[in-house]
Amino acid sequence: MDNHHHHNHEHTVHSREEAIALLKYMTEHNRHHNEELHDIAHSLGGETEELIHTACDCFSDGIEKLEAALAALERKGE
Repeated sequence: MDNHHHHNHEHTVHSREEAIALLKYMTEHNRHHNEELHDIAHSLGGETEELIHTACDCFSDGIEKLEAALAALERKGE
């Protein structure tokens, strides 16, 4: 079963507004899923819990970088 998202990855120029909207959506959406994974990990215990928590930490770092990019993009439009 293929559970991957499929998108057209052609290089398309997006407007600043589109980029801001996407970054806002993705950071909020991904933060929510990261919190869900973190909570689920507690019920699994052991090595699985530890691995998921480590992955969640990495994911949080990525989300923070996207949030920084969003802030920079928003400042650029001032």
